[in-house]
Amino acid sequence: MRNPDIREITDSRVLAALAHPLRRRLMDVLKVGGVATASQLAERTDQAVGNISHHLRVLAGCDLIEEVPELARDRRERWWRLVPLELRWSRRDFQDDPAAAAVADAAASLYLERQVDLVRAWFAARDSYSEEWREQGSVSTEAWLSLTPAEARKLTEQLITLMDEWSTREIPEDGQPRESVFVFAHAVPATP
Repeated sequence: MRNPDIREITDSRVLAALAHPLRRRLMDVLKVGGVATASQLAERTDQAVGNISHHLRVLAGCDLIEEVPELARDRRERWWRLVPLELRWSRRDFQDDPAAAAVADAAASLYLERQVDLVRAWFAARDSYSEEWREQGSVSTEAWLSLTPAEARKLTEQLITLMDEWSTREIPEDGQPRESVFVFAHAVPATP
């Protein structure tokens, strides 16, 4: 049974839209910051409004974001929000078409680059954070495991479940200051 909160991407056109660094960043900004106009997004990303508008149209055309017309004060103002679904894809869905497989590979590469760039940005900025954040707020861990493909799949499912629990939890209204925290994991066959 399919999870209605997960969008399984099988269209290479959608992956191509995701395989653009600015579009990926716009989706992240909307996920963390919530609804925004093209002007607000341009300000948050140091881009021209026209450039942002173009990329918003591409994302909307792939149903990755949607307009929020009830927030507009007039016919010219357009508010956007991320479509609230987790996105997942498998390269096997694209392997029969070399062009589509190349797009899937590019999207995966972009995601990895973005993940590593965010970690590097933390290293560059960590001295600007409190000692508590520097000592407790980041983690780097790794492990070498001996797994079958089925065991690797089970590990993947457990990691996804854990991430889903934290990303969909109700944020307590306890007055504690919170930062947005980026978490990612990869499990790949490798040789030491």
